[in-house]
Amino acid sequence: MDIIANYGTTLVLVAALFGFLMAWGIGANDVANAMGTSVGTKSLTIRQAIIIAMIFEFAGAYLAGGEVTATIRSGIIDSNAFADTPDLLVLGMIASLLAAGLWLILASYFGWPVSTTHSIIGAIVGFAVVSVGPEAVQWSKFGGIVGSWVVTPAISGIIAYFMFISVQKLIFNTDNPLDNAKRYVPFYMFLTALVICLVTIKKGLTHVGLHLSNGEGVLLSVALSIAVAFAGWLYIRGQKYNPKDDSKMHFANVEKVFGILMIITACAMAFAHGSNDVANAIGPLSAVASIVAAGGEIGGSSHIAWWILPLGGIGIVIGLATMGEKVMATVGTGITHLTPSRGFAAQLATAATVVIASGTGLPISTTQTLVGAVMGVGLARGIAALNLGVLRNIVVSWVITLPAGAILAIAIFYVLQACFS
Repeated sequence: MDIIANYGTTLVLVAALFGFLMAWGIGANDVANAMGTSVGTKSLTIRQAIIIAMIFEFAGAYLAGGEVTATIRSGIIDSNAFADTPDLLVLGMIASLLAAGLWLILASYFGWPVSTTHSIIGAIVGFAVVSVGPEAVQWSKFGGIVGSWVVTPAISGIIAYFMFISVQKLIFNTDNPLDNAKRYVPFYMFLTALVICLVTIKKGLTHVGLHLSNGEGVLLSVALSIAVAFAGWLYIRGQKYNPKDDSKMHFANVEKVFGILMIITACAMAFAHGSNDVANAIGPLSAVASIVAAGGEIGGSSHIAWWILPLGGIGIVIGLATMGEKVMATVGTGITHLTPSRGFAAQLATAATVVIASGTGLPISTTQTLVGAVMGVGLARGIAALNLGVLRNIVVSWVITLPAGAILAIAIFYVLQACFS
């Protein structure tokens, strides 16, 4: 308690710095995942992807990132175990932010798409074990986390596989692929918009005070999706398609139609990602700020100070702009060759899996979901279409993320204890 009383302002400033670093890591790794398929299919340039992310990620983080969040009772550690030693919880959360941020930046440097959620969970578990003891951790939650390494990519991979097969049967393997693309892509736009709207309404809008019932959420999602599909239909009809382009690259005009869909998906996924995953950076930071403000009293939830959400949003955007290129390349071109139609199938499968997980409570990593979806699209063309060496490196990086976050957090926690004691 003395540490909070004597160094309260300093602790909040240090937590803000490390929270910004964590958000930077999220931008470099997770946002790069979300934009990787759009860049890999050449639907967007890297500069365009960064501009979209700047607008929609920040808007998602700031507008739908949350007014109140259960930052302490995350379900991984028992906050009651720290009731008598709130200074240990504050130092541990600060250590977790720095540990997870450093691991994400290291992974981004090597182009490994890892889970930001698992990075911060591993870090929090690490400090909890050495500060209070193993009893502070709810170990039953770990079965779901480890299981998600297999379940999440499998679900998204299966959805992506069948989604791309449907595209092949309805469009590519027909006598008039371009005409059928014009006919069916608006339907795919509706489906994409519906899934993205459900994700955002289910996980985002409740934080800005808009509480909708399940029925109201579905009706609003359907209405918005119909509007998107109609606007897409008008745009596709207004585009000019040159038959000579198909002689240079087979199905070039069809892929041009899907390219429009990829841009819509990129904008929507960026907003949804910003509203959801910014919590990995601002959650521990908000916990530190609220405990210090309360003089060491630990509550179950904390009001987010006005400056925390913009800090997270800005950090995410800067992280993507400065370090996101390698992870984008891994997801967009390293696993398998993507075209706009294949990228669309992967993005829609990712969003659909997030909706399924939201409804069932399945623990999920957006990163692993997207990688599984890209694998599913590749498998639709045969196992030879997959770069197994890249996939091996990705899986290894997933496995070591939890222990890496824990080890780094433990080391940083001891350093912080020495500095503030």
